Amino acid sequence: MKPMRVYFDTSVFGGYFDEEFQAASQKLFGAVLTGGVVALISDTLVGELVNAPEQVQNLLQRVIDFGCERLPLEREAEQLQDAYLAAGVVTAQYADDALHVAHATLARADVIVSWNFKHLVNPLRVRAFNGVNIAQGYGSVIIMTPSNINGVLEENDEEKQGV
Repeated sequence: MKPMRVYFDTSVFGGYFDEEFQAASQKLFGAVLTGGVVALISDTLVGELVNAPEQVQNLLQRVIDFGCERLPLEREAEQLQDAYLAAGVVTAQYADDALHVAHATLARADVIVSWNFKHLVNPLRVRAFNGVNIAQGYGSVIIMTPSNINGVLEENDEEKQGV
């Protein structure tokens, strides 16, 4: 089975160093650094982390150096972001969250990973993002926490081992 292509939002990088989210975040990054997951990293994410603490920037660099799928900022992503904003999925104050979803949608990511429960890991927002995606002719998105994705990876490993 091909590795899962996972779009990472900013919160997961911060979660790596946050006591509450650390264990699950570190486990997911471990899957990236062993090739079990392909990280999708957008220019938007990189831009958001420019002023992050050095340890967060170093983690990003490790992921980039290991090999990830880089997603440049394209006009089509900005247009899809505008559609999310026009539909009221999120307000302009959280436009970058909409841009993360647009990047992942255009890249056909298997899943978006986030600790942002208010704007991303929220079933009502996921439904709204997908409503816009369908209306615009794109596929749907799935948004999960690192804990959820780790569970999926563990289930896949158990199936491979015949457990």
